[in-house]
Amino acid sequence: MVKKIYLVRHCQAKGQSPNASLTPLGFEQSKELSGFLLQKEVDMIISSPYLRAVDSIKPFAEKVNVQIKEDKRLSERVLSSVNHPDWLQMLKESFTDLDLRYEGGESSDEAMSRAIKVITDVINSPFKTTVLVTHGNLMALILKYFDSSFGFEEWRALSNPDVYCLTFTGEEAELERVWK
Repeated sequence: MVKKIYLVRHCQAKGQSPNASLTPLGFEQSKELSGFLLQKEVDMIISSPYLRAVDSIKPFAEKVNVQIKEDKRLSERVLSSVNHPDWLQMLKESFTDLDLRYEGGESSDEAMSRAIKVITDVINSPFKTTVLVTHGNLMALILKYFDSSFGFEEWRALSNPDVYCLTFTGEEAELERVWK
């Protein structure tokens, strides 16, 4: 059976905290995202529990009457528990050295591993088409898992929202950016 996973980065938000809400533009984007996903025959929605992720997919979930299942494994990756002025350089290095871990944070490999467990659960589920809603850094790491060339510059090029489709046919996975 062919399985499709639409990997969604949340819409524009007011901040990075778990309870940061969408901006007014982000709420408009969530409606646009809903319209985009309507043709996809989605039968399962799993989201990061962060408010900006849930609110990004809520208009779609309500239109298609599919419950949003929250999964903390889709939460944003914590780079470090300490604020660093050079966090962008730190993030860049973490795409090269997947085992690099900063104080109070997770390595890219650790974050990737927890996210891939969600993908594995979806592949092993009876659902044919699933939407996973997550955050930019974690989304980039999931994409890197399936395409090793995906890195820091590709992360920088992600939009809010953004959508990639992972199509699984047996052991093979095909990756395609489907958002405009």
